[in-house]
Amino acid sequence: MSEQDTGVGANAMAGETLANGADNTPSAGLITQYIKDFSFENPSAPAIYQNQTPPQIDVQFNIGTAQIGDDVHEVVLKIEAKAQVGDSVGFIVDLSYAGLFGLRNIPVEHVQPFLLGEAPRLLFPFARRVLADAVRDGGFPPLMLDPIDFGGLYMQQLEAQQQTLGEEAGTA
Repeated sequence: MSEQDTGVGANAMAGETLANGADNTPSAGLITQYIKDFSFENPSAPAIYQNQTPPQIDVQFNIGTAQIGDDVHEVVLKIEAKAQVGDSVGFIVDLSYAGLFGLRNIPVEHVQPFLLGEAPRLLFPFARRVLADAVRDGGFPPLMLDPIDFGGLYMQQLEAQQQTLGEEAGTA
């Protein structure tokens, strides 16, 4: 199904349509999501299955962004998880889960907070499921990650960067 702009939609009634017919309403949307890169390793099998000690699990996150087109940005949520019992590695999982986001008429100062805070929040439940299924399919209990406040983490990093810049400016 295709949508046609008749110029009489909610935006036109709200006075958001410009005289030339262009719509300047800010909008953001998820276009598609996909696994960009994925790896699961079980290097200590089958011996690891006989170990009764619960593994130490280390999980690391990273978020990357790239502008793909005028109004399209790719956000990649990279999750690395490693389970280890002593010197034996139970599993290593590397997942890069990505989404394409369309951003139109978003003020510049709101683009980065959206891409690094809101976009990963939208992708995370799907990446979490892929990770849990892979670990389960590898013969381990599913790895159920707790929800993450990506917006809060973004704000913490922004504050830390501003504090570092302020300290460098004070010593320069």
